[in-house]
Amino acid sequence: MQPRPRKQFAQHWLKSDKALNQIIQAAEITKSDCILEIGSGTGVLTRHLLPLARTVVAVEIDRDLCQLLAKQLGRIENFLLLQGDFLTLDLAAHLAAFPAFQKPNKVVANIPYNITGPILEKLLGKIASPAVPFDSIVLLVQKEVGDRLYAQPGSRAFGALSVRVQYLAECELICPVPASSFHPPPKVDSAVVRLRPRNFIPAAIEPVRLEHLVKLGFGAKRKMLRNNLKGVVDRDRLTQLLEQLKVNPQARAEDLSVAQWVALANEL
Repeated sequence: MQPRPRKQFAQHWLKSDKALNQIIQAAEITKSDCILEIGSGTGVLTRHLLPLARTVVAVEIDRDLCQLLAKQLGRIENFLLLQGDFLTLDLAAHLAAFPAFQKPNKVVANIPYNITGPILEKLLGKIASPAVPFDSIVLLVQKEVGDRLYAQPGSRAFGALSVRVQYLAECELICPVPASSFHPPPKVDSAVVRLRPRNFIPAAIEPVRLEHLVKLGFGAKRKMLRNNLKGVVDRDRLTQLLEQLKVNPQARAEDLSVAQWVALANEL
């Protein structure tokens, strides 16, 4: 008997073969890859991953779904199922008990939309404290969030999340996924995105300062940057720096590229 999706876990299970195939293609999985799947649900994506990868470590919070997956897939040698909340789970500690399962080098997942931000932070870290990088991260996310991840400067979608994530990783849209591709269908459309963690060049000299500036700069998006940052830098000095960076002194936070944010932080 198929379990019912639970609202408390924001469960929307992918049923589109087209979307599944696009996720798999984007992950570029080889037999040497160790995959981390967050929110394995009923195992639809898991079953596509297992024949391709060296190992698959799936984290699922729903106890009933874990019992179902253990029954159906538990005897597969390259599959490890961990029950728990990914945000609080100490993955390294759990894997230490299973020598055959190395630290995953790729993430492939249809994640719960209500905790996308915290999941991204755990996978990528922060500007001031990057996580140990994965080779790639392929996620199915809410379209609005996807728009923000790969948004370009000057667009309405470009915000603090865009700067933070793009500083830590290259971001790419793989494909849109309509709501009808899920059971039950969510109220929003989705998108598959691929993140490739990297070291941004040139790097921020003081990453904590950059993180603080970005937070302040986007604190009130409709205000000019010089008003949002007046508490940390003199207006005339900021105007001088913006002109030096070939940025309009009346610019708002979303008008600066990630490289310009880094340059501004380094100059200060």
